[in-house]
Amino acid sequence: MKSLKKSALVLAMAGLPFAAQADLKPIDDAQMGSITGQAGVTIELETRVDIGEFRYTDEGSLSIKDISIGGANTTGLFSEITDFRDALGLDATTNLIDNIAIEIDVAADGDAIINVLPLTAAPIDFGVSTGEWTLEGHTDSTLLASNFNMVGAFTKVGITVDTATDRLNLNTKVGISDLDVDINFLGIGIRDFKMTGADYMGAPNPDSDLSPGPGVLTLGATIDMDVYKATRLGGSGDALAIDLNTFAADMSIGEVLVGGASIGSVMLDNLVVQDTTMRIYGH
Repeated sequence: MKSLKKSALVLAMAGLPFAAQADLKPIDDAQMGSITGQAGVTIELETRVDIGEFRYTDEGSLSIKDISIGGANTTGLFSEITDFRDALGLDATTNLIDNIAIEIDVAADGDAIINVLPLTAAPIDFGVSTGEWTLEGHTDSTLLASNFNMVGAFTKVGITVDTATDRLNLNTKVGISDLDVDINFLGIGIRDFKMTGADYMGAPNPDSDLSPGPGVLTLGATIDMDVYKATRLGGSGDALAIDLNTFAADMSIGEVLVGGASIGSVMLDNLVVQDTTMRIYGH
């Protein structure tokens, strides 16, 4: 029975990186001869980053201390990831971001195409933690947040720089298995925050053509955005433009603490944000 389960997992893994592979078809010699410049570059990566303090200073400062970015270093990730790693004999408790291949290609029209893929079929797990977030003025300071800890996994990261439009497009699927944080200046605590794809938690979306329910391909929330240079919405002048084309997710909070006492839980099912535009510039 155990070997049967592993065989089913291997069949599922064959379709993981990524769903687009379902559309791949054989090509003949004539088509093959018209394809050039397909070699590209692949970078295999594992890393961990620790930062003692990040500080942004305007007239006052925002300080974030003790930042650590690495692997999830836990067995408490999504059950689908645990099953994949068990089947492949991979360790889910490392503090390194690993199992990463970065593929870089430049297309014939000059577009840069970057895909971040798992080396094996298991999604790329990550963990982020920080110490205190503090606003500091010349005479006063406020502790904004502390005890930030987040673990999750990427199932897709795609980046394209389009030379025709001068836009960078980010298309990714990322799931947060657990996030805890204390928002000190409000006396609020968030425990067991979870973010997944829009058809992972709660009821399946009856209007969606892709409603398979919980699984590796649905555990990541969909984020599709464009980043580029544009003019300000309220007048002349340049600005950094961020267009959120699609954000689709299920979200839940296991416990909301106010003054140290729980006031209940929260669930957002099939949250979809679309056609959102933002401009960023100095003043």
